[in-house]
Amino acid sequence: MRRLYLRIYFAVLASLVAFAIAAGVLWRTLAEPREGGELGAIARNILAPAGAPAAEQQAALERAMRGVRMDLALFSPDGTRLAAVGATLTAPEGAGWRHGGGDPSWATRLPDGRWLVSRPHHRRGPAFGLFALAIALVAVGVGAYPVVRRLTKRLERLQRGVDALGAGELSARVKVEGKDEVARLAESFNRAAARIEELVRAHKALLANASHELRTPLARIRMALELGKDRREVERDIAELDALIDEVLLASRLDAVSALENIEEVDLLALAAEEAARYDVEAQGESLLLRGDPRLLRRMIRNLLENARRHGAPPIDLRVRDGEIRLCDGGQGVPEAERERVFEPFYSKRGTGLGLALVRQIARQHGGEARCEGNCFIVTLGFRP
Repeated sequence: MRRLYLRIYFAVLASLVAFAIAAGVLWRTLAEPREGGELGAIARNILAPAGAPAAEQQAALERAMRGVRMDLALFSPDGTRLAAVGATLTAPEGAGWRHGGGDPSWATRLPDGRWLVSRPHHRRGPAFGLFALAIALVAVGVGAYPVVRRLTKRLERLQRGVDALGAGELSARVKVEGKDEVARLAESFNRAAARIEELVRAHKALLANASHELRTPLARIRMALELGKDRREVERDIAELDALIDEVLLASRLDAVSALENIEEVDLLALAAEEAARYDVEAQGESLLLRGDPRLLRRMIRNLLENARRHGAPPIDLRVRDGEIRLCDGGQGVPEAERERVFEPFYSKRGTGLGLALVRQIARQHGGEARCEGNCFIVTLGFRP
């Protein structure tokens, strides 16, 4: 009974048995006639008096039962048969149902002491009821098993998918069947598995690209030391190496955390103006107050400006307006086919590093998004006071 489908299956059968028992008890309690009920009242009106000859009582009984499909017998108080219609009925031993000797019969004691015994035609006894209940149990059992098994098989497939994902098979998915809660659970699992696979693939690519990019400044530093080059060149290479390592660590941390660590109220225009001044650019627009991490927002704006300086052309226009940051340059812009790929880490056609990838990550951490439109980069932010 440890298997779920067996517990559900036997629960269905047990419910059916309980229902059948309760229905039988109610039927016996509410549906059966009572002694001195309607049958006795009718008998007093149509039967001959107790002292009438047997022939008269027989004739009265036959008139009363004309066209009625029922066996009926009239007995004296001492059990002598006075009249009968239909099959032979035995003298009663008391009022109520009698189940012995075939189909059940009902005995009623009349006010004058006589007994009236009746048995409806085609009435089935308790054996037939048990047989019918057994048939119903078998029918429900046969019908319920495939339904219950189909449900639990879907759960078992989901369990195998979870086990496979936990064992490192990131491509594990489960088949979605139906539109019920199990189907929605399977859809949620597939979405989660796809997201995990995407994140792991992105981290693998990040590590592979980072290791490749780190070789260049390291090689230049080693060569400069061997050749005794100018110290300023070595310092420049070390700064480049340090910046790349910082970007890799920041990208990994943003992937790992689900919420901002340091939230303050920030004037985005003032922040943009400070960073723009470093690049001899004037930030224009309107003051925009929002809640966010000022260090990350500053890094985001700096990366946008650095990307425009390296890969764009003057003039550089930085505006904060209508809840978004828009930075445009005078360059040729990014072809439409590459406007999503420029946000990928270490995208080769847009230079080395993680600048634009960090821009999108920081924007999403603040409930927004980053996109490219030709020679313009637009960042929308969702966190407001």
